[in-house]
Amino acid sequence: MYFSLIIPVFNRPDEIDELLESLLHQTYDDNFEIVIIEDGSSVDCKEVIKKYTSLSINYHYKSNSGPGDSRNFGMRVAKGDYFIVLDSDCIIPPDYLEKIHRSLENEYVDCFGGPDKALDSFSDIQKAINFTMTSFLTTGGVRGGSEKIGKFQPRSFNMGISKHAFEVSHGFGNIHPGEDPDLSIRLWKAGFKTKLISEAYVYHKRRIDWNKFYIQVNKFGLARPILNKWYPEYTKITFWFPTLFLLGFLLSLVCILFNFYYLIVLYLVYFLSLGLLSTIENKSVRIGYYSIIAAIIQFYGYGKGFLNAYFQIHILNKNPQTAFPKMFFRK
Repeated sequence: MYFSLIIPVFNRPDEIDELLESLLHQTYDDNFEIVIIEDGSSVDCKEVIKKYTSLSINYHYKSNSGPGDSRNFGMRVAKGDYFIVLDSDCIIPPDYLEKIHRSLENEYVDCFGGPDKALDSFSDIQKAINFTMTSFLTTGGVRGGSEKIGKFQPRSFNMGISKHAFEVSHGFGNIHPGEDPDLSIRLWKAGFKTKLISEAYVYHKRRIDWNKFYIQVNKFGLARPILNKWYPEYTKITFWFPTLFLLGFLLSLVCILFNFYYLIVLYLVYFLSLGLLSTIENKSVRIGYYSIIAAIIQFYGYGKGFLNAYFQIHILNKNPQTAFPKMFFRK
């Protein structure tokens, strides 16, 4: 296999610098290429790329059309027969490509995904958000920490897809976020298999603060009812869990007015358990505290977005692109 690493970037030369620096230290013996797609940036990364002459880098600048379309562009111009899609805010462990190659040799699939972790150098908020996005106590298990729940849906910050699967599926659609599960489902319907390569993790910086995190998870919530509308056969009750969690929490607050405290106590026990686990894993009480805040934002943002989209799409039967035009890029 000849790997092509597909990396879209928008105004983030500093991230590309860190990512390319990490790719210098790959233990993988075979050659691979890096395809960087500048998605209409006003601050490009040309000068950064000049530093890495020992890497095989193909750089392309195009007008802004969103991450999905930029990834598709990169895969169309790539020379490899297997594409690895990464976000620009990732740092890659030295044995990453070696682990992928070994896993695909042992059990080949046309699409895989890997999990994400946090580096010690990340900020406390980044570590807390990473914890809540990956922990089994939240919705994190479905995103890459576990493969127990149904078929695995790779996420585009760390995923691979064969050239053949890309040509058949035509790659990512124009919804964002939601382009990852949309592609996975279309691949399944076309007869391709996906899998999780749990050891092929990346360090995902998540350039984010609390407000950006809320916007992100709110959009995740908006995207899910749209995907359920498109692919009802792949709808699961688990997709409702964050929303039901939010509604249950609101109900617990109402119950306090009637001197019924048992429900709110259950929520307090849950959040304290989450904070304690994060404190132990991250060896920091502050990160444990921040993880509780992140979990509250995650459930509130996702749950609110899910309810909004469900009402608009499934109750009022609106067209998704009409109801939520900002969720779709023009190709």
